[in-house]
Amino acid sequence: MAVAGIAAITKSVTNAAGASATAAAATFPKVKVGSVGALQVNKPVSFNYPLDNEPNLLVKVGQKAKGGVGPDGDIVAFSSICQHLGCIWGYEAPGTSPPCAADFVAKGPMGYCCCHGSEYDLLDGAAVIAGPAPGPVPSVILEVDSSGNIYATGMSPPAIFGHGNGSGDVSADLQGGNLVGGSQ
Repeated sequence: MAVAGIAAITKSVTNAAGASATAAAATFPKVKVGSVGALQVNKPVSFNYPLDNEPNLLVKVGQKAKGGVGPDGDIVAFSSICQHLGCIWGYEAPGTSPPCAADFVAKGPMGYCCCHGSEYDLLDGAAVIAGPAPGPVPSVILEVDSSGNIYATGMSPPAIFGHGNGSGDVSADLQGGNLVGGSQ
């Protein structure tokens, strides 16, 4: 009984101390989203996470990136839902232009939202470069195993557009749909 009491106290303290993305990540599924060997530089891979209706992009940007994983620290993943009004943004490799703005040329690996022109720096945690977006898009927390398999294991703040109330509580990302298949 004493062991159960200590376990309950430990869990309570851990939960109280972890009102961050790390603690919330414990409730997210662990889902394989790709493999290091299958990725090509600047060729994004789409996947849904943490819900089956939440689009994301996984991309090897070819340069060390904030939060990047893999042998070169250049593999990142982000929610594809723009933080401005919930449109879907697209990946732009350096030197490319989005279909909606032929005169715009990406200076680095970035996200570009054709709805209102928000731009996200994928080397810097999807920080807003320009446009009306109030903040970065959420990043997908990635892990790489010894075989080179890439797993989504959680989301980092802010909450995905349409979830939460701006508090940074990413547990709101788990509401409004069905969790993608996976294990804890």
